[in-house]
Formats: sequence, C-alpha cells, structure tokens
Amino acid sequence: MTAATQNDRVSVEDYLAMERESDVRHEYVGGAVHAMAGSRGTHNTISVNAVRAFGNQLEDSPCQPFVNDIRVLIRLPTHTRYYYPDCLIVCDDPPTSEMWTEKPALVMEVLSRSTRRIDLMEKKDGYLALPSLKVLLYVEQERAYVHCYRRSDNGFEFEAYEGLDAVVPLPEFRIELPLSTLYQRIEFTPESYEPEPR
Repeated sequence: MTAATQNDRVSVEDYLAMERESDVRHEYVGGAVHAMAGSRGTHNTISVNAVRAFGNQLEDSPCQPFVNDIRVLIRLPTHTRYYYPDCLIVCDDPPTSEMWTEKPALVMEVLSRSTRRIDLMEKKDGYLALPSLKVLLYVEQERAYVHCYRRSDNGFEFEAYEGLDAVVPLPEFRIELPLSTLYQRIEFTPESYEPEPR
C-alpha cells in the first residue's frame, strides 16, 4: 500500500465516492487513503480456494462467504477504517449496495511480504475490535501454515495449524477448512520464513 500524507486526508463520504469511480481498490484509515497493492497468482489462488471451500459447506446456512471485493467497516472511538479482506463470511448483515459490511463473522487475510506487518498489527487490532467477529485467519503463502484468532469467553485465543494434513475446525459455522483444500494447486518453494510473533 502507498502512504498518504496529512494533506491528503479525506472524509468517509469522499472516500466512498472515489471508490465508486476508481478501477483501483483503496483502503481507508482515519482519513488516509491507501491504494492496495496488486496480488500475485498464489495469493489469488488461496483466496479463491477458501471462498469455494466455505461456499460448498455453507449452502444451507444463513452465512455467506465473499472474496476481496467487500469492504469491512470498522468504527473505532477515534476514527473509521475500511479494509478489503481477502475472504470473509457474513451471517446476519448482508453487504450494502456500497459493498461493505460492519458485521463479518470471519475474516481471512493472505499474508504477503510487503503487507504482513500491517496485516498482523494494524489490521489485526481493527478486526479484533469488531463485536461480530468470531474467527480471524491469517494464511501464509510460502508454506502450509494458518494463524487463527478465535473468540472465547476470555477474548481471542491464538491457534496455529501447520502442514497439508491439518484442518482448521470452524464449529462456529459447522464447517472446517482443510489446509489441503486451502493450498490446492499451490507449489511451495524451498525457501520459507517463520511467522511474525503474534
């Protein structure tokens, strides 16, 4: 993403108007607008695999998966944010005509080297502030590894799933996410890196 300067601050209304006309998606953080970097094939394949897996299992459910064209609205005490997750599940708040929701039940981000710090810090803090959120997933690209933040009675708890034999249980939606499905058609390179500290 590109950084915006103080002089580039825009209102939510102007941001939404800009998005309606723009061919490039932008995220919005307290008046700063950031153009989203283009994603490569691996990133897109993982996102599509996830939404297909969720959709196949949610056919008779009130919950519905969406892939990366739906903004999530986060209203914080000091400012407003709009993010485009790579995949999300919405159960009781269908996206508006402006293509946004503020009640996702699950959010998934595919980690990229260029955006992982923002994803794992700024975005994580915003997503975990959503009262509707039950599960937050971060998916690595270079190896079969998923970070999971799951809501419990004590807040969000961290879980890790590693290897193509692993399965992320999602009892909140009566479904599951096998990593073999999530990483279908992905060929891993010998190089890999360790996940950032949570």
